[in-house]
Parts: sequence; structure tokens; C-alpha cells
Amino acid sequence: MDGFESAQFSVPVIVALLLFFYGGTFWISLRIGKKQENADGYMTAGNNIGFGISAGSMTATWVWASSMYAAATSGYTYGISGPIHYGLWGALMILFIYPFGRRIRAVAPRAHTLAEVMYARHGRSSQLLLAGSNLVGSLISLMSNFIAGGVLVALLSPFNFTQGVVTIAGGVLLYTLWSGFRASVLTDFVQVLAILGAVALIVPFIFFAAGFPAAFETGAGNLTAQQGNFFSSEAFLNQGAPYIAAVLAYAIGNQTIAQRLFAVREDLIKPTFVTATVGYGSMVIGVGMLGVLALYLGVEPSGGDINNLIPQMAAEYLPAALLAVFFVMIIGALSSTADSDLAAMASIAMADVYGQNVAGKEAADPKVMLLVGRGTMVVATAVAVVFASFQLNILDLLVFVGALWGALVFPVIASFYWKKVTNTAFTTSVLVALAVFLPVRFGWIPLTGITGLGVEVLSVIGIGVVLGLMAFGFFGLRPALVIGVVAAVVSAPFVLGFLHDYATLSGSLVAYAVSTLVCWAMSARSKTDFDFADIDRLVGDFDDSGAAGASVGASEASRRSDDDLDPTP
Repeated sequence: MDGFESAQFSVPVIVALLLFFYGGTFWISLRIGKKQENADGYMTAGNNIGFGISAGSMTATWVWASSMYAAATSGYTYGISGPIHYGLWGALMILFIYPFGRRIRAVAPRAHTLAEVMYARHGRSSQLLLAGSNLVGSLISLMSNFIAGGVLVALLSPFNFTQGVVTIAGGVLLYTLWSGFRASVLTDFVQVLAILGAVALIVPFIFFAAGFPAAFETGAGNLTAQQGNFFSSEAFLNQGAPYIAAVLAYAIGNQTIAQRLFAVREDLIKPTFVTATVGYGSMVIGVGMLGVLALYLGVEPSGGDINNLIPQMAAEYLPAALLAVFFVMIIGALSSTADSDLAAMASIAMADVYGQNVAGKEAADPKVMLLVGRGTMVVATAVAVVFASFQLNILDLLVFVGALWGALVFPVIASFYWKKVTNTAFTTSVLVALAVFLPVRFGWIPLTGITGLGVEVLSVIGIGVVLGLMAFGFFGLRPALVIGVVAAVVSAPFVLGFLHDYATLSGSLVAYAVSTLVCWAMSARSKTDFDFADIDRLVGDFDDSGAAGASVGASEASRRSDDDLDPTP
């Protein structure tokens, strides 16, 4: 496809579009900034954000440029079921967050990060494991969004990839640095409205401009049997199943999600996450179908880089005015997540690194905390720009990070419900799970014979753990145990003997299984009887100047559910 030359914007036009978008977001940031900035407000905006802003921010954070690009990649690679697997499971995982989210807010109403809560629940090693994994995950997320922005600018303007990455990074940093999380959530709301409108306009236009529905009849010969099958096993095993596991891990371990959980008004958690579920699913599946269309049309990605697919389709079929709308849509999508990553890393540095491990909570200086947060944003942006130059595959990055976080899911969830989980159990289970995950995921050990069988047995257990955890959030312990055991038993005949060939899925399931088995085995023997009310006494505001303001005292819901949900047999 050679339409990029004719579709490119001139330098004045591309500069005007970037100034319009980032100038507008910076103006919004200035409007909400305060001369006397508050450290807690910089991290969680007072724990009292309303429904509209929260739902819009949650949707915008989950809908990032990388998710749009990856959904199209999935459609191009696996056929029509690819975007469904990507978008549907991602949407449902947002829904699965909210029951756990209500429990987390009940025991820690004034927290800033999940790692901060783990410090109160367990101690320093558990806190640093969770904080460290989030810093790595957010940095990879930031990098992948800068890659998406660099590709877009390079394809649709005279600027090259590196110039595009630097411009996008500078624009995001410009408006996020000033007001932190408040800037992120408010600009997210504006951005998601623009993205929704753009998707509703652009995707149908490209379909009909490309000759839909006739293109799906004439181009059917471009598909393999698996790509043409809606119930493709290849699509499920390579995309759907790994993504189910990966996104559950994203939901539980990701600070960008936790930050919005701690910021939204507590009684609005459910409607916020239900709304975000619908918004994410509709947008991402819709954009992902452009990859399916490209597959039917026989499109070859420009330069052999599949990350170019969406901009390529837009450049080929959109008139100049709609191409400008498309450009702003993708910039808005990537910026809404990039600013969330910056705010998340800043909060971790402020609350977990400086606030609790350097100065100590009682001695922490809010003004120094703000300097730490802003400095973290600058350093993280610079590092992400450097790593973005490698132009790694975005879909691979997302699945890898999600699988890596799978080692944390059970220990984190159990720590909010089970009084017997110890710091040693948490730390050991995560480290052992990572030690097993990495060689399985990257093929460092031969997955044949006894080793292959062992990985498959752990994968069967992992299936039971994933489905059991999903059920636990909504239905409680006993139904979760039944569903988990049934899922493992039913899947065993289909898994044993072949699943070791799918390293991504096997690695993810093994991480879940090993962390669960080790954490449970070590905790079941412990005599710990943790009082969850201690978390609310230990975790709270750093700044007394008044932004946070949630009531002190563990909620009744927290105390009431402790005994009901304790998983001790």
C-alpha cells in the first residue's frame, strides 16, 4: 500500500493538530492546578471523584492506542474472532475488578497505592515486590504508547519515528506534570468523549470505503481455515486464553486501575466499572475489526511492521478531514493511558519509596513528596523514550506483562480476605512463581517428557485458579472452590499432552498455579490472625492540608466479610 505519501499532513498541519490537542489538555491542567499543591490530591484527587469523570477516566485508561493497535493485530492474525477475544475478555476483566475493588476500598479507604496497603498488611518485601512490578509494568505500557504515537506521526507526517516519540512524550509530560492524577482523570474524560465519537464515525466509514460487504465475499480466499473459523482454536489458545489470564492480572496488580479505585467515591465503584466495561468493549472490538478488514483485503503491513496496520488503513481510505480526526483519536487514546502510567509511577515513588521507606510516614514532607513525584515523571518519560526506539511488538509486550503479573494475583487477593496470609508466604510465592514462569515462557527448559507433563499439570491447576478467582469476587468462597475444581477436572483431558506447545498460555497459567499453591501451603500452617482494621489505621493521608478527607475507621463491610470469606477449610 503506497498511500502514505499522498495522505501525509504537512508540517504546519501536524504541528497545529498537536498544539490543538496538547495545548488544550495543558490548559485544562492549568485550570485545575493549585498554587498550594496537596500531595494526597496529586495522587488520588481527594478520594471523592464523581461518576462521570471516574467512568470516563477508567474507560480512557483501559482504551489506549496500544490496545487499539493490538486488537487490529489480533484481527489480522487470527481472523474475525481475534478482536472478539481481545476486546470481550478485556471488557469482562474490568467488570471482574469491581467486587474486589469494593473490598479493597472497604479495608483501605484512604490508600494511594496497592503496594502501600501491602506494607500495612505484610511488610516491606511484599510492598516492594508489588511496587517494583508496577513500575516495570507502567514503564512498558508507557513505552508501548510512545511507540504507537511515534509510528502514527512518522506515517502521517514528514517527521520521523524518533521525532514523533519525543513530541508525544513531551506533550503528555507537559500537562500531567503540573497537576498529577487530577490532570489525568479530567483530561481522560474529555479524551474518551472524543475517542467514542471518532470510533463511531471512522470505523464504519473505512469499512464502506473499502467496499464492505463485498470485500468480505471476494477476499475470503485470503484467509486460512483457522482465520475463517469464528470458533478458531488457534485464536483461542494463542490470543483468547492468554488474554483472559493476562487481563485478570492487569486488573488486580495494575496501579493505574488501583489509583482510580482509590479516587472514585466509594458508593460509585460498581456503576463506574460497569460503564467502563461497555465503553471499552465497544470501542476496542470496533477498531480491531479494521485488522479483520485488512486481512480480507490482502493488505501487507507497511515495512513489514504490523504496528503500522491501523494508520495504514486510515491513510488509504479516509479523506483529509477524517484523517485528522483519526490522528487526534489515536493521540487521545495513547495519551490517556500514558498520563495514567506517569501518575501511577509518581504515586508509587511518592507513597511507597519516599513516604514509607525513605522518610517514614510520620516524617514525610508533602513538598518533598511532590518533588519526588514530578521528578519520577520526568525520569520515566526519558527512559520510556529511549526504550521505545527498539519498536517492540505491542501485542507481545501486553501479554508478557499480564502474564508476569499473574504471579501476584492470588497473593494480593488473598491478602485482602484471609487473615492467615503472611509476609513470607506472599514474598516466597511471588518469587517462586516468577522463577518458574520465566523459563517456561521463554523456552529456557525443554517442555518435553516429565518436564512438559509437569508444566501441563500446573497449567490445569492454573485454569482452576483463574476461573475460581473470577467466581470468588462475585459469589464467595464455596462456589469459587466448586467452579475452580470443576474447571480443572473438565479441562485436564483437553490440556494434558499438548498445552506445552503454547508457551505464552502455559507460562501465564503456571504463574497463577505456583503462586497459589505456595501461598496457600505456607499460609494454611500459620497462626497469624490479622486484624484488617489495622490497615485503615496505618494507611492514610500524608498531607494535612485537606485534599483527601475520607472518614477514619475501617468500614463495617470490611469487618463483616472477614469471617465469611476466610478460606481456611
